[in-house]
Amino acid sequence: MKNYIKIIAASCLLLTAACAKKSKPEESIGMSAGGNPASVETLPPNSNYKPAFEGQTRVAAVKTATAFRATIVTSSLNAPWGIAALPDGRFLITEKAGTMRLITSNGHVGSPLANVPAVNAAGQGGLLGLCIDPAFSNNRMVFWSFSERGSNGNVLAVAKGRLATDETEFENVTVIYRATPAYTGANQYGSRVIFDGTGNLFVSSGDRSDPAIRIQAQDPNSGIGKIIRITTDGQPAPGNPFIGQANTRPEVYSLGHRNEHGLVIHPVTGDLWEAELGPRGGDEINIIKPGANYGWPVITYGIDYSGQPIGNAIQQQTGMEQPIYYWDPVISPSGMTFYKGNRIPEWENNLFVCALSGMHIDRLVIANNKVTGEERLLISEGQRFRDVIQGPDNALYAITDQGKLYRIDRD
Repeated sequence: MKNYIKIIAASCLLLTAACAKKSKPEESIGMSAGGNPASVETLPPNSNYKPAFEGQTRVAAVKTATAFRATIVTSSLNAPWGIAALPDGRFLITEKAGTMRLITSNGHVGSPLANVPAVNAAGQGGLLGLCIDPAFSNNRMVFWSFSERGSNGNVLAVAKGRLATDETEFENVTVIYRATPAYTGANQYGSRVIFDGTGNLFVSSGDRSDPAIRIQAQDPNSGIGKIIRITTDGQPAPGNPFIGQANTRPEVYSLGHRNEHGLVIHPVTGDLWEAELGPRGGDEINIIKPGANYGWPVITYGIDYSGQPIGNAIQQQTGMEQPIYYWDPVISPSGMTFYKGNRIPEWENNLFVCALSGMHIDRLVIANNKVTGEERLLISEGQRFRDVIQGPDNALYAITDQGKLYRIDRD
């Protein structure tokens, strides 16, 4: 009889614990472990292309030694695409279908904010990247990119608006830039929008995918396949590399890009870092130099989706930049951020890259602008990680296509 009572009591305790876990607003995911395997990539590459230098791909794996924990803040988002932190610890999040919402740090999801321009959410289009003005506490200005439908096709557009004091809408919304020409396709717009550290904006504009238009990534007189640098009014930013040159667009900062989903400023050097998706193989991490050509679609470490080579199947050409790192097979890199807090010291100045098809967050250890180690985080979650930032509390916050917002911090 005593044993029976003990069994009943233990069962009640287990049931109580399970119910308590289920009712918690955040779900515990797990912690890191030790070890240092040789490489994180075990699959064969899609091609026999050789890297241009040692450490350009498949570097040695590393493993975070500090215990950390990932928790789900909310699972109630609808295909989120971009995230920005407000000074008070809340977040603005864009959703692909065309809504923008405020999210609190404890997971409360606000109603859609009014006066966001209509988007064409077909294909890979929608409401895309966003950033807040560095002076947001005073001016409440927000900037975002989106796919806009026009009479001649679709175009990547950049808009700005003031978040109203009552936080129900945006005021004085204006489209400040369009990456023309318009095109009927609905894929590979990019696009992230970030401030450059001098009060101007960097915008990543994708190549729009199809062979008929992607070659414009090599044309400095096109807005396709470029990094664009503009003022907050949409004008070419002073000091841009092509200002005053014939047959060029003065807003172009760099060219030869494919589908740039990652854009971030290095916290120490101030350099602009970019991630772009390759086709089958050839995902890239680049350090962007003004006026430089990053090669797409002339040089690439990837092959076409059909399995055929792209162009002349070359990976190097004079006058074209090499990626500092590439993946083959792809992980489909999306939003990224440098870690610059002190919560996990070994992560300091590491680059964290969201992986869509890879379904993890990639941690890259950087030394002297070279990748020296790689780790794949949160693989067990099975999520398409879309964007990641560092919050005011120094934790990382990541959104996924499946509608989750994660907080990642020291355990």
